Amino acid sequence: MSRSVPWSRPRIPRPLPPPLADLAIAAVVAVFTGSDAAVNDPGHRQADWVTWLLFAVSIGALLVRSRWPVAVAVVTGAAGTGWALYGHIGELLNLPVMVALYAVAVQGNRARTVRAGVIAALASGVVSLIAGIDVAQPQGAPLLEMLWPLVPLLLGEAVRGRRELVREYADRATRAEADREREARRRVEQERVRIARELHDVVAHTVSAMTVQAGLALDAFDAKPEVARAAMRQVRASGKEAVRELRATVGVLRAEGGALTGPAPRLGELTELVERVRAAGLEVTLRVDAGKLPQLVELAAYRIVQEALTNVIKHAEARHVAVSVGQDGDRLTVEVIDDGSTAAGLGDGFGLVGMRERAMAVGGRVEAGPVPDGGWRVRAELPADGGAAG
Repeated sequence: MSRSVPWSRPRIPRPLPPPLADLAIAAVVAVFTGSDAAVNDPGHRQADWVTWLLFAVSIGALLVRSRWPVAVAVVTGAAGTGWALYGHIGELLNLPVMVALYAVAVQGNRARTVRAGVIAALASGVVSLIAGIDVAQPQGAPLLEMLWPLVPLLLGEAVRGRRELVREYADRATRAEADREREARRRVEQERVRIARELHDVVAHTVSAMTVQAGLALDAFDAKPEVARAAMRQVRASGKEAVRELRATVGVLRAEGGALTGPAPRLGELTELVERVRAAGLEVTLRVDAGKLPQLVELAAYRIVQEALTNVIKHAEARHVAVSVGQDGDRLTVEVIDDGSTAAGLGDGFGLVGMRERAMAVGGRVEAGPVPDGGWRVRAELPADGGAAG
């Protein structure tokens, strides 16, 4: 049986720390510059203690290139000037100052690069003129000598710009990932609230009605057995309804993409809802005057009425409830008024929150409060188009 080898991300070599990188660069520059300084052109001053002193100063300055790039550029530039004025000619004697100018650009900004370029170009041109007059053999055309300091500066500017671009892309990717995580958490929170609201709306009403019916059966068990049996039959019917609704809700949660597995309640089913409430011993009047509405609007209206009736059964101790659903132009008004105590609007607070969330989901609003003559009123205003703008 072969054993699978877990995939591992290839290791990316880490860059050397700045002190070690400076040491390595200084060593490489020392090899090339030292070999050029050791042998000068015939007819010019040969290497002596001044040559090697300037060499040591240049290489020593490169050891702190990452820490003080501008100061190192000044020191190496002064050493290169000393070589030129001393009459020591070489193609690689400018290598230390070129490395230093590269560091000035790659570790700085564009303004500093421009200033360094202007100063270095002017200094190189002036030194070329002075050295050419002193030794009676020009080092090179002054204009050409003014160009070579710009090469490492432009290279450093290009490298720095690329690094900044890479960092910007990395920052954007990090921000995008953080935004995706926040959006995922927000969607999970919304889904959690939606599930809680669905379970509350589906189960609370039926279970509350079953509790009232079971209490009625218990009170009439000895004195009125027929009433008790009728109440228990209603409990059984309500229990079956609760199981059916729970199965439908679980089906929604288990379905891929959260697609509904059955039709959502519509305003036409308010009659059945009211009949179940009447079976619990509460007198309910229902008036529905509305045309065909979007499914989301009818579902929100149904759930608001359902939750309001559930609160009446659980808390209000009312005898009569009036339910009215009417459409006036582009507004659908849902109103549930009972003659019980104001406790109908108190409860655990989730019912009223759920009603408000239902209304807000379609662009409507819900108001709830006591009635001056006694009782409690829940009033919802919903857009008849279901908030088409949203």
